[in-house]
Amino acid sequence: MNWYLQNGKDSDVVISSRIRLARNQKNTAFVNSAKKSELLQRLEKLETVAKQLGYGLKMKRLRDMSELDKMCLVEKHMISPDFARNGVDIGAILINEAENICIMIHEEDHIRIQTFASGLDLEHALELSKELETAIGEIFPYAFHEQFGYLTACPTNVGTGLKASVMVHLPGLTQTGNVSKILEIMRGFGLNIRGVYGERSDTRGDVYQISNLQTIGITEKEIVNRLQMMMEKLIEQERLARRILARNSVYLEDKVYRAYGILSNCRKLSLEECENYISCVKLGTDLGILKELNDLKIKKLDLYTKPAHLQKLANHALEENEREIERAKMVQKIIQE
Repeated sequence: MNWYLQNGKDSDVVISSRIRLARNQKNTAFVNSAKKSELLQRLEKLETVAKQLGYGLKMKRLRDMSELDKMCLVEKHMISPDFARNGVDIGAILINEAENICIMIHEEDHIRIQTFASGLDLEHALELSKELETAIGEIFPYAFHEQFGYLTACPTNVGTGLKASVMVHLPGLTQTGNVSKILEIMRGFGLNIRGVYGERSDTRGDVYQISNLQTIGITEKEIVNRLQMMMEKLIEQERLARRILARNSVYLEDKVYRAYGILSNCRKLSLEECENYISCVKLGTDLGILKELNDLKIKKLDLYTKPAHLQKLANHALEENEREIERAKMVQKIIQE
C-alpha cells in the first residue's frame, strides 16, 4: 500500500511529512538560463543511471505523461502545479513504486530530491533524502559555496537547500476560533504557513502546510528538530481544542453525523463541500464518535474525490457538473466498501 494511504505517528493531526533538498550541478547554468540541449543531456544521463541509484527508481518524462497523470501527482503533493504546467519539454521525475520518493528533475533547480512519509516522520524522511543526495552527488557534483552553502535558483533556498514540511489537519483549532492566533505564533518562530498545494494556494478542509523559512546559517538537522518541536506543540494544542469541542458532545456529534449523512446520501457534491465534510468526518473518526468509517476510508475519500483522480478512475474527461455527480458516487462507493 502506498504511503499516502497508510497511517503514521500522530496521523490524527499530521497527515504527512516531506523533506525536499534542492541541488544544482556544479559549473552549469541554472534551469532558467540553461540551453535546452544541456538539460536534455542531463535527463539522458539520469535515465541511464537510475537503476544504479537503487531504491527501485524509474524515470518518467513529463512529455510522456498525460495531463491527468501529471495532475494526479499534483493532487498527491508530489510535484508542483508550476512543474506540471511548464516542465513538459525538459522535466522528468525519478519515482519508486511506493511513491515515497519523487525526485523532480528541472523544476526550479536541476534536482529536487523529495521523500514522503505518513504522519509525523521528518527524521526518517531526512535520512532517506540524505542517502539519495549522496548517491546522486557521486554522479553530479553539486554547486556549493564555502560561505553560502548549496547554491539554488531561488535565494530563499540557499544554504542547506532544505525544505521540511508537514501537512496538518486543524479542525479543533479552527472551530474554537484559535487557529489564526496559533499559526501567527508559529510564523514568529520562523515557520511558513501555506495552503495545501504550497505557495499561492488556498487553505481547504482545515488543512495547512507548515514548513521552515530559514535555510542558511543552520544545519539540516537543526531545521528538522525545530519543526519537529513546533509540531509537537501544535499537536498538543489541536488535541486540547478537540477536547474542548467534545465537552458539547451533542453539538459535535450532530455536526459530524450531518456531514456523514450528506456524504452518504447526496447525489452531487462540489470539491469544496466534499473537503469540508471529509474534514468533519475525519475529526469524528479520530475522536471515536463516528464508527462507520476508518482511517483508510478517510484517506481514500480525500484522495479519490479530487478532480484528476476522479477522471482517471472514470477513464475519461468530466465536465464540472459531471465531476460533482461522479464525486458523490465515489464517496458512497468508498463508504460502502
